[in-house]
Amino acid sequence: MSTTRTHHPLWVAFGAGGVVGSIRKDDDGYTVTMAGADQAAGTYPTMEIAKSALHARMTPGSDWPQFQEH
Repeated sequence: MSTTRTHHPLWVAFGAGGVVGSIRKDDDGYTVTMAGADQAAGTYPTMEIAKSALHARMTPGSDWPQFQEH
């Protein structure tokens, strides 16, 4: 018996004060979760839209975060 694992890429978003959120790719799209949140903020059809959605949920005036794949 073999086990198949599906790798779902994860990108962590870093702002000036540290981790601000993450984006995970899955079968439904790109799911945004903000740091410290109990649930996802939403799922989006493209990575660029997910990045924009994450940035929009940051403190107004925040610089664009750096995204690192993990």
